[in-house]
Amino acid sequence: MNKNLSDLEVLFNLDFKNKKLLQRALTHSSFAYENNTLSNERLEFVGDAVLDLIVGKYLYENIPESEGVLTKKRAQEVCEDALYHYALSFKLGDYLLLGKGEELSGGREKPAILADAFEAFLGAIYIDKDLKEVYKVAEKIIFPHIKANLNKEDNDYKSKLQELLQSDKRGLRYEIISETGPAHDREFVSRVFMDGTIIMGEGKGKSKKEAEQNAAYAALRKLANT
Repeated sequence: MNKNLSDLEVLFNLDFKNKKLLQRALTHSSFAYENNTLSNERLEFVGDAVLDLIVGKYLYENIPESEGVLTKKRAQEVCEDALYHYALSFKLGDYLLLGKGEELSGGREKPAILADAFEAFLGAIYIDKDLKEVYKVAEKIIFPHIKANLNKEDNDYKSKLQELLQSDKRGLRYEIISETGPAHDREFVSRVFMDGTIIMGEGKGKSKKEAEQNAAYAALRKLANT
């Protein structure tokens, strides 16, 4: 069952002038199709731009690094996985308007749907009010998450590679191409492919996971030198 959308206004100290805009932000395309109304897709477009701006400004003010580092860090904080966790942190899925089929298939918990809805929510706030109002959500949900990870060492090269290529909509695939050695001392070799066939990197490891991470690391080094 959907929660009252006014609860979101109370949570973030918002007061929408246009309540229908807030409702639209939480309206998935499946519900819009079934009920002949507008979905949140256009608001998602605006929210994406707003999110890039406020996260970029926050990183600029808090990380004395080069443009390249800031760009990679921003990609990490606005990727689908990050947006999904932002949405989960205040149970945004409980407020969604979903079509019958999407409801039955667990749409309230799907990362892509929640990520899109979070962006649409920010977009609705910006259009209804201004950027200052968006910061009410950012300061409560987004910035604490970023701050907690500013100085955290990150060796998840697979995630870094995915985030780096996400804006270009490039697909990645990992494949174990060889396994050698006795059962107690195996060595795996993995390759990472972009768009199905382009070899981006190769790595070895004592486990499949380690080999894939090293393949991603090799791909990141290759990209850094291009």
